[in-house]
Amino acid sequence: MQIEVKVPAVGESIVTGVLSAWHKKNGQAVQAGEILFSLDTDKISTEVNAPESGTISTLVNEGDEVRIGQAVATIETTGVATPESSAPLPVVSQKEAPAAQQTQAIPQAPTVTEIVPQKAAPPLRMSAQRSEVTTENSARVTRKRLSPLRRKIAAQLVSAQQAAAILTTFNECDMSGIMKLRKELQEEFQKKYGVKLGFMSFFIKAVVDALQVVPSLNSRMEGDELIQNHFYNIGVAVGTERGLMVPVLRDCDQKSFADLERELAGFAVKAREGKVALEDLQGGVFTISNGGVYGSLLSTPILNPPQSGILGMHKIQERPVAIQGQVVIRPMMYLALSYDHRVIDGKEAVTSLIRIKDCIENPARLLLEA
Repeated sequence: MQIEVKVPAVGESIVTGVLSAWHKKNGQAVQAGEILFSLDTDKISTEVNAPESGTISTLVNEGDEVRIGQAVATIETTGVATPESSAPLPVVSQKEAPAAQQTQAIPQAPTVTEIVPQKAAPPLRMSAQRSEVTTENSARVTRKRLSPLRRKIAAQLVSAQQAAAILTTFNECDMSGIMKLRKELQEEFQKKYGVKLGFMSFFIKAVVDALQVVPSLNSRMEGDELIQNHFYNIGVAVGTERGLMVPVLRDCDQKSFADLERELAGFAVKAREGKVALEDLQGGVFTISNGGVYGSLLSTPILNPPQSGILGMHKIQERPVAIQGQVVIRPMMYLALSYDHRVIDGKEAVTSLIRIKDCIENPARLLLEA
């Protein structure tokens, strides 16, 4: 019996994606539950498993754009070949397929190799100088289509810049207190909870404290209305090979440091394996982005719509600072708070950032309140 493998629904607003990789090749034997292919959409990347055991025949190529519900392969469940004896099956072209199959075939989007020559080929009549400008040398450049996720990121960043009045305020914080506390508690914390005590859980708690002190930071504009949030779902930006993702930790005001560290560790694993689900990315009210892990000393983070605020963390760097009239060396971090000036006044933004700074420089207070 032959069954179709279709692109599954992965979210209400997602209608297309790119089949980025086949994990099982044409003609191979597959077992039920094995990963067949990876699907990249404008929001998430996911893996699709085989519904039945059998021999797979692929219908689309890697890199093809596919629609939700489209059949991308068939599995022949009778006479299943073993991996040792299975031979690759020939790929059936559209012209060679029987008439019944041709009527069911879904037109495919043009591939990169079909698009590039049309754009790169110079007109028949043009000057030598013009030809040098427009003709591309394939050995010097590579042209490829953006992935759906990258296209979505690009569109969202441009939209954020155009739709909001983004302003950034800066400060710096002394990290010596939090580093000392982590060193004192790390062994006991890890032994008790099974995870390391990192910096991010402190910053999440500090942000929650700031949102509670300055409620306007925990709001968003929706048309002509201002929506005030009374919950504390904090997104933490995670860089992956496929692009930037922002998994959301929910109700952070109600969670312990151990709860937050476990969730952060779980999201890190899911991001590396490409298993972050759509629901993991929804519902955030504020975002934290840590450019310091890449060595960034200072930056101006862009809002994550429809949120009104984002905190940028940066590299910890030893610098001379003046404390009580004395110059001392301290581990310092620049902080950047970008905010929507339509919703948040400058005084409120500065108050919020100073509150975060105070919480980080006095971390024991956060532990007592957790």
